Amino acid sequence: MENYAVRAARKNYRRLRILGLILLIAPQMLRAQASASAGTTPAVPDWAQPGSDTHEQVPPPADFHRPSRNFDTPIGIFQGQSDIGSAVVPGSASYDAETKQYTLTSAGYNIWYSRDEFRYLWKKMSGDVSLAADVTFPDPKGYSDRKAVLVIRQNLNDDSKEAMTGEHGTGMIHLAQRPTPGAAMTDMQFRFGGTLEGVMAKRIGIEKRGDAIAIFVSLKGEPMHQFGPPIHLHFDGPFYVGIGFCSHLPATLDTAVLSDVILEDSAGKVRETK
Repeated sequence: MENYAVRAARKNYRRLRILGLILLIAPQMLRAQASASAGTTPAVPDWAQPGSDTHEQVPPPADFHRPSRNFDTPIGIFQGQSDIGSAVVPGSASYDAETKQYTLTSAGYNIWYSRDEFRYLWKKMSGDVSLAADVTFPDPKGYSDRKAVLVIRQNLNDDSKEAMTGEHGTGMIHLAQRPTPGAAMTDMQFRFGGTLEGVMAKRIGIEKRGDAIAIFVSLKGEPMHQFGPPIHLHFDGPFYVGIGFCSHLPATLDTAVLSDVILEDSAGKVRETK
């Protein structure tokens, strides 16, 4: 039979072992709780908050980047999809072959400044390109600066060189470019919402012919026609071409539907419809 001193020593050993396990596990539990909390309330930098009467959205810090989340999963005519810039709430996409509709859901502070956050469905291509789609926003109350886009990008980084045709929730369309990685975007704007009340372009297109890139529009179903002069931007093949959407709200999802999408590896096809 063990004497009293031996039994006490064994009891103290068990207590110390339990205490050691608690000290080992506690930090992991705290980190898990912090991650869960962050997941329910995503942290959004102040600069990324949308403009309002009391706040102005400004460019991100020069050294701010997030790696994109890329998925080599084909969807419709596209080879893969990405959350460019990894918005704090992941996006999603689906395709209905019967209606020929792509439904893109995304958060994201913007597709602008020196980096982007948006859901992107893409195909690797080279040479000339024609891309066009009908655009609708299912929720009429979405943020005014949300935008559905047709994009040519050199790569999938958040600050990639790119040319983009976008349609905003207000009806404004534009042809924009980021001429070098990390540069500020510039654009040519064509505003319909303010001057022609209730007019939203039914169909938008982008065409790459050599280094010349132009925007095409059909306001009410008339034949597609070019708006304004082209921009000139060189892309090394292969590059990425596809459709995207950004809610313009860093942590709030919204949806755009792009339908009857045509994507051809030649110029002059934007005017075609399906």
